Amino acid sequence: MTMIDIDTLDGAAGFDAYLAQPGEVPRAAVIVIQEIFGVNEGIRRKCDALARAGYLALAPDLFWRIEPAVQLDPDIEPDLQRAFGLMNRFDQDRGVADIEATIRAARARVDGGKVGVVGYCLGGRLAYMTAARTDVDATVGYYGVGLDGLLDEKHAIANPFLLHMAGEDHLVAKDAQAAIHAGLDDHPRVTIHDYPGEDHGFAAEMGKRRSETAARLADQRTIDFFARHLG
Repeated sequence: MTMIDIDTLDGAAGFDAYLAQPGEVPRAAVIVIQEIFGVNEGIRRKCDALARAGYLALAPDLFWRIEPAVQLDPDIEPDLQRAFGLMNRFDQDRGVADIEATIRAARARVDGGKVGVVGYCLGGRLAYMTAARTDVDATVGYYGVGLDGLLDEKHAIANPFLLHMAGEDHLVAKDAQAAIHAGLDDHPRVTIHDYPGEDHGFAAEMGKRRSETAARLADQRTIDFFARHLG
């Protein structure tokens, strides 16, 4: 497992990121934003899959200020409760700043080339915030939580953004899903794919949450999206 150090934007500290590299010169770079379970095996597998598709992939440890190197299993109840506790202590604005620092580091590793972001759960929310607040070239969010409360930032999304939304997401109510559609359907840079009958976490790499058919469809759409917008 390859871990590298990323400097914070102010250069005052550093944090780890998992690195997966393709066997050839990278097409571009993609930042993989963790769920509330840390940079666990599932997130590392997402990076590895992107590397097989030709991208340099980096997954920053966004909980490093609270508890570095945490890896939790959502199918284990104590781990799940611990993950919610970490999320409640997590500063999302500082998290986006750390993602921006990772984007800069990734861009340097691909000689100034394009950088995309993909995030899951909490990472899906942070992906939206990243799309609105940074110069990332293309962004994908899976079942982001609370996006209906961030619609006032939609005007700042300048580059392509793809959202995968679970129709039966127990963490995103139907009225919230409707508000997201109402707020973003006419946005020229945003595409939303709905997955009827699917619950939060359906594209997890492993475990009880994974829904195989929907996961494969969403992941193929993500790869196709990055191929169009990153190369």
